[in-house]
Amino acid sequence: MAVKEIYKMEVCMFFRGFEKSGPHCISGPATPGGAEGRTVVMPVANEFAPDVVLVSSGFDAVEGHPTPLGGYNLSAKCFGYLTKQLMGLAGGRVVLALEGGHDLTAICDASEACVSALLGNELDPLPDKVLQQRSNVNAIHSMEKVIETHSKYWRSLQRFSSTVGYSLLEAQKCENEEAETVTALASLSVGVKHAEKRSDDEPMEEEPPL
Repeated sequence: MAVKEIYKMEVCMFFRGFEKSGPHCISGPATPGGAEGRTVVMPVANEFAPDVVLVSSGFDAVEGHPTPLGGYNLSAKCFGYLTKQLMGLAGGRVVLALEGGHDLTAICDASEACVSALLGNELDPLPDKVLQQRSNVNAIHSMEKVIETHSKYWRSLQRFSSTVGYSLLEAQKCENEEAETVTALASLSVGVKHAEKRSDDEPMEEEPPL
């Protein structure tokens, strides 16, 4: 699986020896809040289950580059967290290839954050401003179209379609609440089964003789 530059989100799946239904490449907008990663890139990547992840590491979106190159102002920390997410795929077999960039300081900072993630170092927490940032309306509409088009090939996209407009903090809260609900339902189910088993094990009372 190959992941291209962040300011133009593009994911390509490469198959060896067989064809899979559905398009092999997914293109769409990238957003400063990372909504495309949690609602499109990672769900599809997990469903695809690649053997190895190849990343074309272009850092045009990092702080220090002129606006016309991508229109973003991402911190180097964001690239570290993106790398950490990708390391959850393919058993951590992730290859980063430096594609380029136009500001040496920005390239160095972003590269350092990515390498730090690859080494398993603890990453500095993202600032609240990033966690609370939402995508703009145009980006949300574009991602909704991407999900609508590709959800017939990748079922995992349907689950995240309702959270496209969420900030990272809101999405995490939603996921936590969903996990708590699933845990509560599972506990309830186990409790009912134990009650039924105890009922089956109890001996039936004998009727007194007439």
